[in-house]
Amino acid sequence: MKIAVLSDTHLRLGKTLPRFVWEHLAEADLIIHAGDLVHKEILDELNLLAPVKAVCGNCDDWDVNLPSQEWVECDSLKIGIVHGHQGKGQTTMERAYNAFVSNPVDIVVFGHSHTPTLKWQLGVLMFNPGSPTDKRREPQYSFGWMVLQEGHINAKHIFF
Repeated sequence: MKIAVLSDTHLRLGKTLPRFVWEHLAEADLIIHAGDLVHKEILDELNLLAPVKAVCGNCDDWDVNLPSQEWVECDSLKIGIVHGHQGKGQTTMERAYNAFVSNPVDIVVFGHSHTPTLKWQLGVLMFNPGSPTDKRREPQYSFGWMVLQEGHINAKHIFF
């Protein structure tokens, strides 16, 4: 299964993702968005390409009615999705990890920091795709790509 991973798109109404990102999204079987969509219309656009699992971030408009946490099971692997701005922990990654301690997952997809992250923590893959539209202090824009096959995880960032 091919999964495109987005977060922190911060797209105001009338704005869209870069063409480069749309081209990659067209290959996905599933799209995960870890919050800060800002407006809900981007979900409708993403759903034209593949099913979408998304959570609410701290910058989303009031009409973005999404859960703060989401779970999805793909190829026998459980993925937890959270933005990472709430909960216990001093860093975004700590808060994201702690969000799933009582309901263990194999992968935690999170956002908030805009910092691309791909680390293993106590057997859990912690994956922040960065941002394809708001790189902040990062040298490049980014999003994530995961291929799950027979219980194996191949995750990477796509930088541009």
